[in-house]
Amino acid sequence: MIDVPDRQNLFSGDDPATWKRRMTILYASVAGYAMDGLDMLILSFVMTAILSEFGISMTEGGLIATYTLVGAVIGGYIFGIMADYKGRVKVFTLTILIFSLFTGLCAIATSLQELNIFRFLAGLGLGGEYGIGMTLVAETWPSNKRARASAGVAIGWQLGAVLAALMAAAVVPYFGWRGLFAVGVFPALFAAWFRKGLAEPDIWINRKFMKQSIHEKIATGQALTADEREFWNTTNKFPLKQLFTGKKKMIITFALTVMTSVQNFGYYGIMIWLPTLLMKKHNLTLNKTTTWMVATVIGMVIGIYLFGYFADRVGRRPAYITFYICSAAAVWFYSNLDDPIALLIGGAILGFFCNGMMAGYGALLSENYTTDARSTAQNFIFNSGRAVGGLAPVIIGMLAERYTLNGALIVLAFIYLAAAVNVFFLVPETKGLQLE
Repeated sequence: MIDVPDRQNLFSGDDPATWKRRMTILYASVAGYAMDGLDMLILSFVMTAILSEFGISMTEGGLIATYTLVGAVIGGYIFGIMADYKGRVKVFTLTILIFSLFTGLCAIATSLQELNIFRFLAGLGLGGEYGIGMTLVAETWPSNKRARASAGVAIGWQLGAVLAALMAAAVVPYFGWRGLFAVGVFPALFAAWFRKGLAEPDIWINRKFMKQSIHEKIATGQALTADEREFWNTTNKFPLKQLFTGKKKMIITFALTVMTSVQNFGYYGIMIWLPTLLMKKHNLTLNKTTTWMVATVIGMVIGIYLFGYFADRVGRRPAYITFYICSAAAVWFYSNLDDPIALLIGGAILGFFCNGMMAGYGALLSENYTTDARSTAQNFIFNSGRAVGGLAPVIIGMLAERYTLNGALIVLAFIYLAAAVNVFFLVPETKGLQLE
């Protein structure tokens, strides 16, 4: 063991004060991820107005969302690494301030080019939200409740989607699309304010102390113990490099990236194209399709909540394999439903299984990497999956043109089954693991 005189001990107890600090971390992380959902959904509610004002095509409009997504992926990589070096809370707050600034500037964009730039820069801030928030929660909550806590963060996206819908209904009729972007700054600033006074996790602070202690010994020419030398050589590696050090770690990183890619691919594929399937195949009106969307989102929230408990109780691997297989079955059976009530119930079941798995990534990714690379791993792996998942609407659209939309969506069922095989063979069980 390495002897370090100064140690922080704010999150290891079971007293009311410790739980208050944990809950504050959780609320701040939920608020951050809610801003991610809010931002993505704001654009969908005002896209028609933007197309009209700038006189652009749907393809050009779609690129606005693409620029945001590209910014989010790049921002996730950058800020994930920064959070491992500089601290979770500092970088967490910086990301929301960047998002706030450039979301507000979207309201005064005078051209499509300016809007694209502002959306890209806002995306940079958004990209760091999920991974850093999940890291904060994973490092401050006890191992037996880690998946449940990360489930709470995952629900934040759905809360942001609801907030976006409410804001759009209240603001757009009176102030237009620019007003929605302007008002969208305030929830983000509230999230930033809410983080004021958050403490860094004990594990990150204490490893920082250890690094400083060893650095001082090296600087003064003192000999290092074997433990100190091993610790120094390990922690001084570039965080991203630690995701690919050794064959075993490379395989785990690959397998986890496959999981997040499937998660995002399924989400975007279902949420973008199933409403179209409902209107074309089943002749449902827009209002009835909206009802389906609401039922699906409710199913997602319940699925996320229960997945967290399931993963903490039976383990990460059994939970994911079960939900992947059930997701495959749900997509398959849903594509063959005809009755409107069955479609409504089936949509909730679809959301329950396909998006319920979002609950577990915060815990699973945190448990496979050390504190020196944990935020990097969260953001790199999840945002790489987001990049792959962003291709889902295009790929499914291409398959639909060649075959049918119904047949293209069934492809998702086989993707979920492949993901279950991936977990079975390549992902280790980490339930109850103490973080390093």
